[in-house]
Amino acid sequence: MRRRVVLAVLLFIATVYLLNASWLAFAPTGKPFLLAHRGVHQTYPAYTQTADDCTATMIRPPTHDFIENTLPSMKAAFDAGADIVEFDIHPTTDGHFAVFHDWTVDCRTEGKGVTREHTLSDLKRLDIGYGYTADGGKTFPLRGKGVGLMPTLDEVLTAFPDRRFLIHIKSNDPAEADRLVARLKQLPPDRLKMLMVYGGDRPVTALRAQLPQIPTMSNRQEIGCLWRYLAVGWTGYVPSSCAGSLLLIPQNYAWLLWGWPDRFLTRMHSASAVVILAGRYQKGDSTGLDTPEEFKAAPQRSGLGIWTNRIESIAAPR
Repeated sequence: MRRRVVLAVLLFIATVYLLNASWLAFAPTGKPFLLAHRGVHQTYPAYTQTADDCTATMIRPPTHDFIENTLPSMKAAFDAGADIVEFDIHPTTDGHFAVFHDWTVDCRTEGKGVTREHTLSDLKRLDIGYGYTADGGKTFPLRGKGVGLMPTLDEVLTAFPDRRFLIHIKSNDPAEADRLVARLKQLPPDRLKMLMVYGGDRPVTALRAQLPQIPTMSNRQEIGCLWRYLAVGWTGYVPSSCAGSLLLIPQNYAWLLWGWPDRFLTRMHSASAVVILAGRYQKGDSTGLDTPEEFKAAPQRSGLGIWTNRIESIAAPR
């Protein structure tokens, strides 16, 4: 009896292994697609900030004049080799969507107050390079170079009509999703296919219900997909909660996913999910794959995305 139990356990382990052996799966040829977080922008050391810090005062010494979430930074990212550019949006009081990262304008500009409590014309007058400093406020190398550079969602979509974007909803207000849906529904179907959206649980749920063809991600959506997959994915089953999802996978936890990378990618693609590999997750946050060495160490698969803050550094070695 003991021998039968041992054999049954060994057979089960062998079956699970073979079902999830990545080396037995089809490995897609080609290069991963690259997602440029905020375009080409000023970066700061990872894991050094809290949610309330002004990261514009923490930047490394600039090697270029590009400012995140602007049309020039997006063009530079695409020119450098980005396949997708991520940007952030806030509604304005007069019915537009401003493209800007921060919840308030106090950090990066000379203005004051919550970003979404301004009119577009107010935001357009600001210098979005005003607050950047790499030496504790002794010098401000981008001051005066960002006047009028805060774009709108419409300006981004018009300037890059054939490019792919990941749109970040910065709030948890479902009404914001309704406003965004109203705008996106004006786009032709082929253009919608080039967009993805992520953000708070409530607006993403609302947008997903109205535009199910757009890949989306929220904390609830991703956790729901991945926890269910960890529970049953060893069988090859993909939970329905993964369908149409955008999955941002931290590099140091990817190995936990059944069949990583090739079987996992094949399974998620069958559910129309988009998989993007990010940097290491620690201190409650993850960064991008930002050096050529980090990029080369990632699986080189055409169906896998790479999240990076330094597109100008990692695209060249491709």
